Amino acid sequence: MSHIALLGCGLMGQPMARRLLAAGHTLVAWNRTRAKAEALLPDGASVADSPAEAVSQADIVIAMLQDGDAVREVLFDLGSASAARTLRPGTLFIDMGSILPEQARDHATRLNAAGVMALDAPVSGGTLGAEAGTLAIMAGGQAEDFERAREVLSVLGRPVHVGPTGSGQLTKLANQMIVGITIGAVAEALLLAERGGADPAKVREALRGGFAESRILEVHGLRMVEGDFAKRGSLAIQLKDLRNAMHTAGGMQMQAPITEALTSLYAQAFERGFGELDQSGLYCELKRRQP
Repeated sequence: MSHIALLGCGLMGQPMARRLLAAGHTLVAWNRTRAKAEALLPDGASVADSPAEAVSQADIVIAMLQDGDAVREVLFDLGSASAARTLRPGTLFIDMGSILPEQARDHATRLNAAGVMALDAPVSGGTLGAEAGTLAIMAGGQAEDFERAREVLSVLGRPVHVGPTGSGQLTKLANQMIVGITIGAVAEALLLAERGGADPAKVREALRGGFAESRILEVHGLRMVEGDFAKRGSLAIQLKDLRNAMHTAGGMQMQAPITEALTSLYAQAFERGFGELDQSGLYCELKRRQP
């Protein structure tokens, strides 16, 4: 079993930690808001006062932080509390949050120079997938590092090695493009049905199993029908990921007009105060626009 350090104990980090602990791994947790790490004490975790303390004895470090800037800060920019100060050569660092591919490559280069191995392995599946251990895990990096991580990652979901460093984050951006666009399509379609006099719940039921079937229609469509927009993922994070996709596409001189249009819609929803809703809360912005 591995000695794991977890950096980031939020909506996704906590259920992931509980699965790792239940599988018999030793886990030290750190979170900027200490209470979130302390919530894992009853499950058998230890709590560290700093990233440096958390990773000092770890074989594997998992980061589940909000964005690339947060990862850079925790790794390199906290002075004596920085994780990179105490990471031992041979440690495997796995970034499972969603950041820019270029940031993942930069972090890996800096860590490799100190003898630390690195994977970028973002996930999809939300809190439900984290709790059930069914996350889609998209890993970029060296094949041998992926094989070393496979046992731990398999506790959390279905890991797939998609290519060299940065490829995991690139795959996550592709995922978030599909998710964000499909949420918009489902929301608009259900509003059309409702406005025309059909029962949106029955419309969703009728569409299941046809070509419009999707995990988004199943899960987020139900939230729209029930008006349940409690945060599992968040609209603000969805917007961040779409902006990262547009930034990356721009760097490749690639046009992405559909993603661009949905990014604008999510941005307007955020500006209207819907940022702390689940990402299916885009429905609220689209409904607000109706006369």
